[in-house]
Amino acid sequence: MENEINWYVVNTYSGHEAKVKEKLDMRIQSMNMQDYIFRVIVPEVTETEIKDGKKKEKVKKLFPGYVLVEMIMTDEAWYVVRNTPGVTGFLGSSGKGAKPFPLKKSDIDNIFKIMGISDKKVTVDLNEGDKVKITDGPFKLMLGKVLEIDKENSKATVSIDLFGQETTVEVSLTDVELDK
Repeated sequence: MENEINWYVVNTYSGHEAKVKEKLDMRIQSMNMQDYIFRVIVPEVTETEIKDGKKKEKVKKLFPGYVLVEMIMTDEAWYVVRNTPGVTGFLGSSGKGAKPFPLKKSDIDNIFKIMGISDKKVTVDLNEGDKVKITDGPFKLMLGKVLEIDKENSKATVSIDLFGQETTVEVSLTDVELDK
């Protein structure tokens, strides 16, 4: 378990999640902890609200009072996070010097799915111009041609034949495979 990268839930004062993220990011830099503490995320979703006939986007915290931290649980990294202003502790730690338990992979995947981000590192052997089959989503089983690959966001722009008309769709790289 030592030297393993995991996600942990850090408890903060409610309403101070963004400040804790900012302070923790600064402490990671100033204390040279980039090799042990990797990402700090405030789990949020953007909701569209229609009020008085006007569309309004609203950012809502999924877990008020909590931030997620991707880190290798060493004594130093644990100390840096625990002693960041605004942090009240780790979820899954009994206190008394006991280190916390990491989040399960399935839990973090579900949180990221709700947030609309992916934690999967996608390695792709697709190239622009390749013929592909879409394996999931609304265009499942359709054949198309790759027009563009966005590795950073794990997406591909694919040209498909939809009702006799060429249409471009954006699909996740995990939802396409080379057509044999």
